[in-house]
Amino acid sequence: MEYGRSRAVLVLEDGAVFEGWSFAGDGEVAGEVVFTTSMVGYQETLTDPSYRGQIVLFTYPLIGNYGVIPGDDESRRVQASAVLVREYTPYHSNWASQRSLAELLSEAGVMGVEGIDTRALTRHIRDKGAMRGVISTAERDVNLLRERARAHPQMVGLDLASTSSELTEPVLMPSFGEERCRVAALDYGVKGSIYRELRSRGATVVAMPGSSAAESIMDVKPDGLFLSNGPGDPAALRRAVENLRPMLGEIPVFGICLGHQLLGLVLGCETYKMPFGHHGANHPVRNLRTGRIEITSQNHGFAIREETMPKNVELTHRNLYDGTVEGLSCDELRAWSVQYHPESSPGPRDSGYLFDEFVESISNKAAV
Repeated sequence: MEYGRSRAVLVLEDGAVFEGWSFAGDGEVAGEVVFTTSMVGYQETLTDPSYRGQIVLFTYPLIGNYGVIPGDDESRRVQASAVLVREYTPYHSNWASQRSLAELLSEAGVMGVEGIDTRALTRHIRDKGAMRGVISTAERDVNLLRERARAHPQMVGLDLASTSSELTEPVLMPSFGEERCRVAALDYGVKGSIYRELRSRGATVVAMPGSSAAESIMDVKPDGLFLSNGPGDPAALRRAVENLRPMLGEIPVFGICLGHQLLGLVLGCETYKMPFGHHGANHPVRNLRTGRIEITSQNHGFAIREETMPKNVELTHRNLYDGTVEGLSCDELRAWSVQYHPESSPGPRDSGYLFDEFVESISNKAAV
């Protein structure tokens, strides 16, 4: 496929300028610029709802070499606002690929830009923090673009999860094989591979909108409650937090990413915006109960403030890069969660045991 070579400029809210060429789309787009250190999995990354509203910068220097593979999407569309890479290749060689990354982005109306000095941009974000930016193939006035970046909504206080789910009513997803338990899953912008992990372990999943009230959740008679990942500021989801309060202690709860943060808020913790977040598939996390170190897949810009954790909430996992909270548990309420992505799509498979533990615990409960 031939692709366009329009000149593109990225201007950050602090006035920093980076230039490149578009390989998909044109026009102008704004969003928070974040970098991911994943070496593979660009298709899963870009279709992950947790990246909604963000301009994704890949630190790996060559992107597009294995094309787009059917079935590897994490949602029905590209979620990122735009894509920044050092070098894009239109020549994809994977036997299973059916189209190029440029085709995927163009069909979704998402801009892709190559030729960016990704090392310099990554270092800038690491030093200054994730910030808003504008990419344009039409406007050359840097001062004007900087003002447009500053006018774009900040991620703090932004509720993206409420509009990320495509669900309007519960959807039943039967287990793969014999049913062991039933899980009510609240969708705040879930990755599809998470449901596959639960179903492959014998869990029938009832996917429900993230706004579902406690009464509606209990009406499906679940053995456990799962809180999904999703985009935006967890502190902005006040209704979701209030809906979860009456559930604690009534049913086992397991949360991932945004679900982890929401569970923390229900338990009395505070959340905060991280300088540049965790994005990638190579983040080391220590399981404080076992001492085992897991290499994990991560995508989040907010975290739980450790000093606000109540005494009955145990810190179970810690990030070995910056010491941040990666997991918590409240045994008396049968609630636990992790900040990272144990479905590992993309990423290593170190953390799949968390799905085993969740399904096993509620299967035993269901059998009583």
